[in-house]
Amino acid sequence: MRDMFEEIFANDPLDPTEAARRAMRPALKRRFYTSVGIAREADGFAIVLDGRPVRTPARRALAAPTQPLAQALAAEWDAQAEVIDPARMPLTRLANTIIDGVAAAAPEVVAEVERYLGSDLVYYRAEAPGALVARQERHWDPILAFARDELDAHFVMTQGVRFVTQPAFAVEAARRAIPREPWRLGAVHAVMTLTGSALIALALARGVLSLDAAWAAAHVDEDWNMDQWGRDELALERRAARLAEMQAAATVLDLVSQD
Repeated sequence: MRDMFEEIFANDPLDPTEAARRAMRPALKRRFYTSVGIAREADGFAIVLDGRPVRTPARRALAAPTQPLAQALAAEWDAQAEVIDPARMPLTRLANTIIDGVAAAAPEVVAEVERYLGSDLVYYRAEAPGALVARQERHWDPILAFARDELDAHFVMTQGVRFVTQPAFAVEAARRAIPREPWRLGAVHAVMTLTGSALIALALARGVLSLDAAWAAAHVDEDWNMDQWGRDELALERRAARLAEMQAAATVLDLVSQD
């Protein structure tokens, strides 16, 4: 079983976008277990297959801090039919990343989120056309209002792509809202990487944005371009894979605090 886990989930990338890309072409392994369960442990709730613990690629126990989150992980394993398809297991992939990566490197992950705060997607606005400007305002202005009103972080907007240096006090204020607990931090990092926005990730984590609203805010420009020039099927497939990763991160944020 050890070799089986290493082959299925070995070398999972930390970047959820890259994870989604690789997951679209996995070497599928046949399902080798009959039952999926949860075992209570000192540090949480472990996933077990036929009574044996599941291991991450780094040989740590695949375990969640809350029972509802463990149940969601177990359901993902139980949903595998004849083969184990990592593309259909985004929650397990994210859990592996958190357990093997984020938990051991939380300060570095926090620092990366802070870097995004200095050049967030929602600061950079189009000059024209008017309909795109209005769409950005509709989706992005509430996110800046959240930063201002709830985080006391007053960021600066600009038009075009010319870099604008954000006030240090604003970045520091928003930095204090970055979760330090590994599971929430890992989920925020995943959302940030998928959306290009630390503020969207923090707003989702705080419950200010729904999953649908966060996803829409992250794709304002892309949706505008598709409306003007049509849809590309390959791009839509990649987007669907990214959405699955986003949904997994939202699941972690929703269930990690439930007992």
